[in-house]
Amino acid sequence: MERIYSRIKAIRTFLPEKKLTNSELTEQFPDADINKIVNKTGISLRSISSDVECSSDLGVKAAEKLLTENICSPTDIDFLLFCTQSPDYFLPTTACLIQERLQLPTSCGALDFNLGCSGFIYGLSLAKGLIEINAASNVLLITAETYSKYIHPQDKSVKTIFSDGAAATLITSINDDSITDPIGDFIFGTDGKGAKNLIVPAGGMRLPKSKETKSESTDSSGNIRSKENLYMDGGEIFNFTLNTIPSAVNQLLTRSNLDINDIDYFIFHQANKFMLEALRKNLKIPTEKFCINMEGYGNTVSSSIPMAMEIALNQGTIFEGSRVMLVGFGVGYSWAATIVTI
Repeated sequence: MERIYSRIKAIRTFLPEKKLTNSELTEQFPDADINKIVNKTGISLRSISSDVECSSDLGVKAAEKLLTENICSPTDIDFLLFCTQSPDYFLPTTACLIQERLQLPTSCGALDFNLGCSGFIYGLSLAKGLIEINAASNVLLITAETYSKYIHPQDKSVKTIFSDGAAATLITSINDDSITDPIGDFIFGTDGKGAKNLIVPAGGMRLPKSKETKSESTDSSGNIRSKENLYMDGGEIFNFTLNTIPSAVNQLLTRSNLDINDIDYFIFHQANKFMLEALRKNLKIPTEKFCINMEGYGNTVSSSIPMAMEIALNQGTIFEGSRVMLVGFGVGYSWAATIVTI
């Protein structure tokens, strides 16, 4: 009996029309060295959702590209996975709303999962599991965020980095014992001790919004925020990443019976240029095999890896047969890695 494998068939992405430029940041923060920040982050443009755009809207527009380009039809989809930390509602599940808007069949399974920068890798693992136990043949994985709605307008520490956007990835089944597993083994990791270092403290059940949570404060760098806004301790996030991700990469290589030279290209979560360069040097990955490409769209959280993949595919950097390592890490703390063959 032939084994059922899973593979990434196509990726399409969507970014909101509204943009936040470096010039606008310079005008807003005249006392800040925005050029220094930009040189460190590698980001020159960010996409910002409008007041009426939610994560579901961005995700639907990304998915509609797959449908209108005849890559698949709505009736092909057996399962919808929606990764977001900025859902439309506490309930119902946003995936249910997307199922109706895309006119996917009512026999289609649908669920949300709340993960940030590692979310795409986790989504691939869920899709692989569904397909390889024969519960689905075509899984639509949508990642979408509107982090800008959590960011205080006067908090340059995160306003310079994060961007809104979405990606729709079609994962399909394939029956061919002659091929190498197109989506390979996975490494996962979690360390909830880091939760406080990247968080929106208020708004959920633990700390509901109130007059007190709206109270604003100014930190030592002049950033303004309340407990209802996104907070990030950049130094702690950097330390976590450098202490954790090289080991995870090496664990995955060992589990896959490969070494670093066997990988054609590396696409890590596009957090910022400074962090990615530090990881690349630590792992001794050649520059030409390592993706740093968020200049024109910023850190799109769970969509950063599929966005980078789509660009690499369109530019011919990766192509059919390429062996690509994907690594996600961040909020949680949560991290995950896998190796895919295009």
